Amino acid sequence: SIGYKTIIVMNDNQTQEKKDTLRNIGAELKLIPPKPYKDDGNYVKVAGRLAEELKSSNNHGVVWANQFDNTANAKGHYETTGPEIWNQTDAKVDAFVCSSGTGGTISGIGRRLKETNPDIEIICIDFEEWPGVEGLKPLSDGHIIPETFDKSVVDQMLTIDTLKAYKVSSAMAEKGMLAGQSSGAYLLGAIEIARSLKSGNCLLYTSP
Repeated sequence: SIGYKTIIVMNDNQTQEKKDTLRNIGAELKLIPPKPYKDDGNYVKVAGRLAEELKSSNNHGVVWANQFDNTANAKGHYETTGPEIWNQTDAKVDAFVCSSGTGGTISGIGRRLKETNPDIEIICIDFEEWPGVEGLKPLSDGHIIPETFDKSVVDQMLTIDTLKAYKVSSAMAEKGMLAGQSSGAYLLGAIEIARSLKSGNCLLYTSP
């Protein structure tokens, strides 16, 4: 820990486990009702205004992560996670499965893997009832297109049924792997993609 005070602005409909985890590691939470991105009450816009307000009372400044537009998000994965995956699999990656919130993880890793081998398939997991990759959704309902998301690296969008994802995460818990519904969706997607690959192919999957 480097002692920075951290304030997390998030929608109040997030899981209690996520809220508890953030509070337990020392973060202060500012919970607000979910609003579309076009609304000034959207959590991204609230976070930006809060950062501006706090500047005047903090002598050493305030850093707003701005995770949807901060290109350092994808850059970090491009420079570190991508090469790590490539090296630790001995350059034998055939497919990479990942969901997307801000788009930083799949964009950075996907771009790096594509540069090393253009034939690597990059598959993005999306939820039937919970749009993860908002950049690939219609804008009529006020969705944000994250600056961090590079949809050009995505070869395939795989939509996962929310109920099935919940059942997989429950089965994981029974095996001692405590994970949320999104983790169940990633695993479900990875299994589906693995079945479509040739024998001996290497598949990796991760959450953002």
